[in-house]
Amino acid sequence: MSDTMIRATAADGSIRAFAVYSKDMVEKARSLHNTSPVATAALGRMMSAGAMMGSMMKSDNDLLTMHIKGIGPMKGVTISANNKGQVKGYVDVPDVIVPAKNSKLDVGGAIGQGYLIVIKDMGLKEPYTGRIQLQSGEIADDLTYYYAVSEQIPSSVALGVLMDKDNHVKVAGGFIIQLMPNTPDDIIDALESKLNSLKPITSMLDEGMMPKDILEYILGDMNLKIEDEMPISFYCNCSKGRIEKVLLSLSKEDMDDMIDKGEPIEVKCHFCNTAYEFSTDDLKKLRISGAD
Repeated sequence: MSDTMIRATAADGSIRAFAVYSKDMVEKARSLHNTSPVATAALGRMMSAGAMMGSMMKSDNDLLTMHIKGIGPMKGVTISANNKGQVKGYVDVPDVIVPAKNSKLDVGGAIGQGYLIVIKDMGLKEPYTGRIQLQSGEIADDLTYYYAVSEQIPSSVALGVLMDKDNHVKVAGGFIIQLMPNTPDDIIDALESKLNSLKPITSMLDEGMMPKDILEYILGDMNLKIEDEMPISFYCNCSKGRIEKVLLSLSKEDMDDMIDKGEPIEVKCHFCNTAYEFSTDDLKKLRISGAD
C-alpha cells in the first residue's frame, strides 16, 4: 500500500475532510533519524498532520511549519510541509525513552507541558503564526484545540503510528474532519455520534482500512465526495548551496575562527541528516564572497 492522501467534502459542502496513510513516510523519517519508538510516534503524527494541513494551502510556494516545544525529555518536534504532499521533520531528542502509559507509547509524557506553533508562509509580508498551549501533548488533541482557538474551525483530528515488534513502523496515518460555517445542527449531531463510536485510528489502519475506507466509514451516509487523491512522501530540499547560505549568515569572527583552525567542517541538515563537508579552501572562498 503506497502512501497517499485523500481530500473530500460531505453534507453538500458543510464538511471537508482529509485522510492520510503515511507508513513509508514515517518509516523513512525513523530510519534517517534512528528515532526511538515514542519519538517515531510523535514525529509520525506531526508529519501525517503536516501532509494534510500542507494540502490546504493554495500556492505551490506556500510553506507550512509546525513546532512543538515541551519541557519533557523529547524537548520538541519540528516538521515542514508544502501543498504537494512533501513533508520533512525531526525530533530534538530522537533517542528519548519514557515508560509506556496504559500499555501505549506515552507521547504526551515525552513532550511534557509546552506549546504548539503553526507558521504558514503564504508569500505575504509576514507569515501567519498561531500559537497555543499544549492540551495533552498527544498532538491530535492539541491540533483539534489549535483549530478551535486559532482558526475558529470546529475540527476532529485523529493521528496514529503503530510500531511492529522490531520497532519499525507497521502503520501510520490519520484524518482531519472540519465543519464549515452554518453547518446544520442535524449534520453536526450525526457526525459527533459517528466520531464518538470510532475505533482508534491505528486499529482501523491495522485492519487494512485506507484513507478512502476511513472517510467512507465516517461520512459515507452524508453524501461523501472524494475531491482528489495525491501521493505523499518524506522529502528534503537541502543542498550544499543552501548550507553555504547558512554559513554566509555567520559573523566575520565566526568564519575567521573556523578558517584559522585549518580543519574541514561538517554541517548536517536537521531534517534529513545529510552531511555536507567544507574544506578550509571552501570556507575561504565563502569568506571572500561574503565580503563582496
